[in-house]
Amino acid sequence: PEATRTTSGDVGALSTAADGFQEITLQTGDDYVFTPATFTVAPGPVRLTVRNDADQLTHNFLFTAGAGPAAISEEIPVLAPGESKTIEFTVSAPGDYPFECSFHAALGQVGTMTVSG
Repeated sequence: PEATRTTSGDVGALSTAADGFQEITLQTGDDYVFTPATFTVAPGPVRLTVRNDADQLTHNFLFTAGAGPAAISEEIPVLAPGESKTIEFTVSAPGDYPFECSFHAALGQVGTMTVSG
């Protein structure tokens, strides 16, 4: 059967939790993309979840070293098919922070978090 990808309502929607963290969920799968590939947050604490809905592919998530206004060292080293993991970090410098799946960056699995506000 064809692989189908369903996007639930929480994917890509930025919300603010009771503890003040901005929360966003990204989705990836057996295609080499993050959904959404771009999103914007305000300066402050961020709780980012990446959900791997793939049947076969393993992914990871990291901010591209040396590419943004400031380093963000938090990452998700391995995300097996069906797994979901969350990282927390704080951003203060405005600008574009590129991120990638380092396993598949050459295939276009990249994106950008913009800090604005």
